[in-house]
Amino acid sequence: MTVGFIMMCHTAFHRAAQVARLWAEQGAPVVIHVDARVSEHDYTALGRSLADLDTVSFSKRYKCDWGTWSLVAAAQSASEQMLERHPSVQHVFLASGACLPLRPLAELTAYLAARADTDFIESVTTTEVGWTVGGIDMERFTLRFPFSWKTQRRLFDRYVSLQRRLGMRRKIPGGITPHLGSQWWCLSRQTLSAILEDPERPVYDRYFARVWIPDESYFQSLARLHARNIESRSLTLSKFDVQGKPHIFYDDHLQLLRRSDCFVARKIWPKADKLYTTFLAAGRAQPAAEIPPETLAEPNPSKIDRLFSKAVERRTRGRPGLYMQSRFPKRDHENGKTSAPYSILQGFSDLFENFEGWLSKHVGARVHGHLFGPERAEFAGGEPMFNGCLSDSASLRDYNPRGFLTNLIWNGRGERQCFMFSPRDTQEINWFTATDPNAQISVISGAWAVPLFHSKLGFGEIRSEAARLQQIEIDHLNILRSMYVKARVRIWNMADFIENPMEPLQSIVDEISPRAARRLNEVPQMVDLAGFGQFLQNLKNQGMQPRLMGDFPVHGDPLSHAPRRGRPFIMK
Repeated sequence: MTVGFIMMCHTAFHRAAQVARLWAEQGAPVVIHVDARVSEHDYTALGRSLADLDTVSFSKRYKCDWGTWSLVAAAQSASEQMLERHPSVQHVFLASGACLPLRPLAELTAYLAARADTDFIESVTTTEVGWTVGGIDMERFTLRFPFSWKTQRRLFDRYVSLQRRLGMRRKIPGGITPHLGSQWWCLSRQTLSAILEDPERPVYDRYFARVWIPDESYFQSLARLHARNIESRSLTLSKFDVQGKPHIFYDDHLQLLRRSDCFVARKIWPKADKLYTTFLAAGRAQPAAEIPPETLAEPNPSKIDRLFSKAVERRTRGRPGLYMQSRFPKRDHENGKTSAPYSILQGFSDLFENFEGWLSKHVGARVHGHLFGPERAEFAGGEPMFNGCLSDSASLRDYNPRGFLTNLIWNGRGERQCFMFSPRDTQEINWFTATDPNAQISVISGAWAVPLFHSKLGFGEIRSEAARLQQIEIDHLNILRSMYVKARVRIWNMADFIENPMEPLQSIVDEISPRAARRLNEVPQMVDLAGFGQFLQNLKNQGMQPRLMGDFPVHGDPLSHAPRRGRPFIMK
């Protein structure tokens, strides 16, 4: 039993010659079709390089365009030549010039000999399986496609639209059920002869000549009429990306190709010297005279499907929190706004002295100051630059605040990032963080008034600034209480918080470092609030109504009055 190979070549002829020689020297006849657009010089050079091999011949040349009948016509002509010149061939294997044998020819011959009546051709119906990637499914069989999709796109699209508007439909020849599948098949001599010698072949050829991409439907459909036993799969490993384009294999895919156990792979990069050297050398190894079929590994491309699925997901969805120019997403269609959990603490640095230092001591995280402060980005430790060359420049940061935050989280992945926030800071990120599931936002409302309380500004300025900051915080809190929030949000008013600071601080520490499971035995030093109640009363007396601080006594130290324990406002 012999297997014959048809090779469809249009480029990288030195590689095609290597593969053809390997097969021919081991007793397999090879018929090569060279695209008629290839120069006579290259065609002659390929012929000279294989002239010493009697079992290598060249078929009639056609100008082949992607998705057109010319590819089927070329395969038909080469198949007729193979069957006529080589009567010992029992299976015909269609390959391309970019194919590379992964296993010795003796293994393929033994595998096919044990399955003499089996045709290996991917063949699925369009109505039952969504085989195609985008565009046209069943309409490819009911409309006419006289124009090339690659070179005559405008005419192609307009003619398709015209046929749809006019309701034009082609009649499918009787007895034919349209099927689709990979172009790379391996058919038995009996089935291939029946297709080529079918009395209705002129009818079928006229019909399929106007089908879109007939090389993926002609043999796939007609094999269903004549085959005795079809295995709807290809013996050639060919993977396609999300756009329907074939994956190209490079040298670093060597182990991947070995794991597939497939007999042939495409599409191989012509300069993949390591792949060609390795597999061609293995193919020339002297095989055993008889190979028991039961010892042959079954081609199993599913072994590597997981990696290709991950590649497709990486290409279409990207990595969470990584924004790249190759796949910059639409807003709210990204695969995760940020790459890791982070914490935003609003009001804490106003209420406590050196809160950043205290928090960094109790949690395993990088604690920044006000990253969105008006003067500069306050990176941890006062550094002027953060990982990934993020500058502390306020103007650079404010050019794209969301990009600044996502870059900071991405560049600091592996380490929890925390930063302070305030109504004085840039507010553009409020909706972004509120709708980010990775964000954990803790707010002490009204704490922005403490720095004003300790400032030496005139009371008129204080009142004006207090009104401005209060409105900013009200807007922010409205966002945090929105139905669209996905962040973990905790809100305390200032009066409730200072009555019992230990409990909320413990919850924040546990949230940031859940594995630490340590109980706090100290709280950070709170700023002096003596007279703060009178300060708020003065604001009221001047016509400004403080609304976010809670109830403070007008006289005395607010820390000495603790009528009740506060409970946080929690949103999930």
